[in-house]
Amino acid sequence: MSKRILMIVANPSISTTLGTPVGFWASELIHPYDVFSSSGCQVTIASPQGGKVEFDSLSDPRDAFGYSKDDSLSLEYINKPEFMELLENTPAIADLDLNTFDAIVVCGGQSPMFTFRQDHDLIEMFANFYQAGKPTAALCHGTCVLLETKLATGGYLIQGKTITGFANSEEDYADHVVGQKVMPFRIEDEAKQLGANFVTKEPFSPHAVRDGNLITGQQQNSGSETAKLVLEALGMNP
Repeated sequence: MSKRILMIVANPSISTTLGTPVGFWASELIHPYDVFSSSGCQVTIASPQGGKVEFDSLSDPRDAFGYSKDDSLSLEYINKPEFMELLENTPAIADLDLNTFDAIVVCGGQSPMFTFRQDHDLIEMFANFYQAGKPTAALCHGTCVLLETKLATGGYLIQGKTITGFANSEEDYADHVVGQKVMPFRIEDEAKQLGANFVTKEPFSPHAVRDGNLITGQQQNSGSETAKLVLEALGMNP
């Protein structure tokens, strides 16, 4: 039987720092989705609250600003009506039988930084996947869920674990481009305070790490690498 992968994307929200609409990052869903699909996995795209989900505008290759204009794979999927229909009415995590999935990937983008840390159901679900011994992955700003995830023992999941996520160097770049602080906190700083061994590569270079069944990706260019580590953890050849 093919493996079943649950991919979580954030519901639309509003940035409390910029006051603008925020969503999830297109490539952080599409690039790993493509790896999983090409490997014969069944992929379910869900969101914490269910319903329609939306790309961060800068992650959309069609956006006039042109930040992601070279993301040809995302553009390919955006032009597939059957794929875009999956984003129109995502199932809520509360409506899923989580026992039927073999692995989970929590995607990033801007909305997670304003919604995930308060979402107790999402945090509990992430902890349950990990404690069940299933590949449990988070990517880019989606790794902020790890800042709240505790084990049944009461300790933080990431204490003593090697992880990555959106780096301070990348936050510096974003703040400089926008001209002000973009995110309400920094994942690298807080993860280190919780005892994580937080490792990064050059800003915006592909990078993912695996520590047991915990898998993390650094930023939006690390989706394929993250997915390949998930497949590896499932005993599949990427």
